[in-house]
Amino acid sequence: QVQLVESGGGLVQSGGSLRLSCAASGHSFRSYSVAWFRQAPGKEREFVAALTWSGATTYNEDSVKGRFTISRDNTKNTMYLQMNSLKPEDTAVYYCAAQARRPGSTSSSDYGYWGQGTQVTVSS
Repeated sequence: QVQLVESGGGLVQSGGSLRLSCAASGHSFRSYSVAWFRQAPGKEREFVAALTWSGATTYNEDSVKGRFTISRDNTKNTMYLQMNSLKPEDTAVYYCAAQARRPGSTSSSDYGYWGQGTQVTVSS
């Protein structure tokens, strides 16, 4: 069993930056693929970025290309999402996820473990 706990959300002005963290319990974290998703009010959960155990990354090119960076520190059992040049449309609850059935998957149904979510609000 793996537990994921996000932190780092908050209120930021448009153009600002935030770094989200997701701390994982369990000894197998380094072997998991991980990802970030987000969900805005009234919208479906949306893929943001994924990172496989081997270091391959996938991003939602349409919405976060060149602005967000996913990373992990296996020594700390923690994954990160660095968000730069934030826009009001980035406002959402951000969720970390782990253990993709298909490494690098962009589908939420492929992830078995989820954090509780952290709110990110970008003001214009």
